[in-house]
Amino acid sequence: MSVSPSRSLPWALIGAACLGSFAATSSGTTRAPFLLEMSRDLGVAMPLVANLVSLTATAWGITSALGGWMSDVIGRRSILIAAPFALALTLVAQAAAGSFFWVAVWAAVGGGCAGAFTGVIFAEVSARVLDSQRGRALGWVMSGQSLTLVVGIPLAAAVGAIIGWRGWLLCVAGLSVAAVLSLYLTLGRGGAAGHTRGAAQRPSMRSALSPRVLGLLGTGVAERICYGLAVVYFATFMQVTYHMTLLELALPLVVFALGNVAGTLLGGQLADRVRDRLLTFAVAMALSGVAALLLFTWHPGPFVSVAVGFVYVLLNALGRPSYMASLASVPEDVRGTVLGLNGTSASVGWIGAAALGAVMIGWGGFEGFGPLIALLALLGAVGALLSRRSRS
Repeated sequence: MSVSPSRSLPWALIGAACLGSFAATSSGTTRAPFLLEMSRDLGVAMPLVANLVSLTATAWGITSALGGWMSDVIGRRSILIAAPFALALTLVAQAAAGSFFWVAVWAAVGGGCAGAFTGVIFAEVSARVLDSQRGRALGWVMSGQSLTLVVGIPLAAAVGAIIGWRGWLLCVAGLSVAAVLSLYLTLGRGGAAGHTRGAAQRPSMRSALSPRVLGLLGTGVAERICYGLAVVYFATFMQVTYHMTLLELALPLVVFALGNVAGTLLGGQLADRVRDRLLTFAVAMALSGVAALLLFTWHPGPFVSVAVGFVYVLLNALGRPSYMASLASVPEDVRGTVLGLNGTSASVGWIGAAALGAVMIGWGGFEGFGPLIALLALLGAVGALLSRRSRS
């Protein structure tokens, strides 16, 4: 049974989706302040702890595709409640683990739970709103992820200083349980969320992967590499370029994160006010490439670099709701599959960003980041323009 889109935004569901997205993203991202503490506690090298990011991203990408497909078969409600609940259990298990091996195992399982949730919640919110409101609705859901950079990481550092990394994981588990309760109350009962179909009517990958969708997924990989290169390495870039301390980095990182939040929310409004969403995404990508070129090749001073970094991440985020709304404009019976595959392409982008960044630093330093991001942004813009001409 399918849901009917509402003429008014389902704010209760959007709020629950934001909380779930915040908990899912925080389960891995907020590990950043504790790398040294975790390495000492678990008796392993710090780079090994840092590699949990790649492990989590890999599991996230695999289960995002699987969870999206399953939601088109059995309905979305069961997945949206089970995934964050299972995530909470994995976080408790990580907090109780006595060795790095078991932390890694439960971190991978937790990444899988988070991946199964994210694509499906985008599909559910997309189904609850009219196409003319989809950009704003998805922009609000994405803001839950963006707030991890602004609120989640600083909060993790502050709370973790008192109760340690294990205590912080228990706090995130509590947030995930709160998301379960919120989703249970807002999704409705039975088959109200999504739809349930027989085995003979299961969606096929061939029907979901139209040329337009394939083009958009490839474009999404390029966009996530551009975003990931800046997000992962911006702090290190500022330290190397301007010899800033960790304390001095706090304000630049907050400004950088606020650019992401502002761009996401403004992009949601823009996506619902323009007729051609993919053109909006292409223009935003192209302009972000210019900003990245300035950011990594022009170093007049830390204040200017922070300002340019704010502009770059704002432009990048500005086009994301238009991209997601375009990707969600597929038949209802394959929407979960398509948006689940979007999570997979995003994971590929994050892994590619980490790998390409390491290669560029070893080859030519941060000076090479600007041309690389500009080239990828241009390819993403071209891919979006070509997708406009493809038939669904």
